[in-house]
Amino acid sequence: MENQEIAPKQIMLNYGLLLGFASILMSVALYAMGKTYDQHWSVGVISTAITVVIVILGIKKIKENNGGFLSLSEALKTGLGITLISGLIYVAYNLIFINFIEPEFFARMLEVQQQKMAETYPNFTDEQLEASMEMAKKMSGPFISSAFIIIGSLFFGFIISLIGGLIMKKSDEEITSI
Repeated sequence: MENQEIAPKQIMLNYGLLLGFASILMSVALYAMGKTYDQHWSVGVISTAITVVIVILGIKKIKENNGGFLSLSEALKTGLGITLISGLIYVAYNLIFINFIEPEFFARMLEVQQQKMAETYPNFTDEQLEASMEMAKKMSGPFISSAFIIIGSLFFGFIISLIGGLIMKKSDEEITSI
């Protein structure tokens, strides 16, 4: 059987699905452990590491398909494609989560934020605390959280792809100049 090349769109889809489902799995595990509202800093580190690994593996697969060649634009396109697909999958899960699994999510999150703010800033007056909570209420909701998920995914996808692409890029000109 011959080695068949996989189309770049298929690589983005496969790795995007993998990253999206890894994100959902992590979120479900946190929910099962009762840590949805009060996550340890290590959750962010693990989540970032998983994202970096999957995006870099996707870019590496594109490079392999191109006979060892990779342009920065191909790396960026691949990374952004992977993280966009992942972000869309996570948005779908998040909408199901906040509408059906945990309908009181935003109210509980605001309570947790208010408690943390009162602990962190004990000198805040009641008016300052109330103003902060009003701002937090305006920034919560399904549409806003979905937008933040997509924008955050694309932002981190761009940074990871840029760094990975700069490290892994290889063009014909680089080979002929050696």
